[in-house]
Amino acid sequence: QVQLEESGGGLVQLGGSLRLSCSISGRTWSLYNVGWFRQAPGKEREFVAGVTYNYKTTYADSVKGRSTISRDNGADAVFLQMNSLKPEDTAVYYCAASISNEDRMRRGDTYGYWGQGTQVTVSS
Repeated sequence: QVQLEESGGGLVQLGGSLRLSCSISGRTWSLYNVGWFRQAPGKEREFVAGVTYNYKTTYADSVKGRSTISRDNGADAVFLQMNSLKPEDTAVYYCAASISNEDRMRRGDTYGYWGQGTQVTVSS
């Protein structure tokens, strides 16, 4: 069993930065791939970034170059640093854990464990 809890969301101005944290518990969580997803009002959930159990990272084109995902197994956490934020980044951000192959990391349906989400709002 893996439990996840997001934090670090908030209101930020255009061009600002935020660091989202995902605290993870569970004896074997270090064996899981972890992804960040987001869902804006009226839109489908979309993949943002992911990090495998062996620290390989992947990003959606919409955030590539502006965001960095990292994991600290010793601290039981995964982080998403987001810079140069835009209004279109406004969404609820979720972290999730998956035991599936890394080639499926962008698919939300392969993640078995999800956090409750944290709101990110970017004002113009």
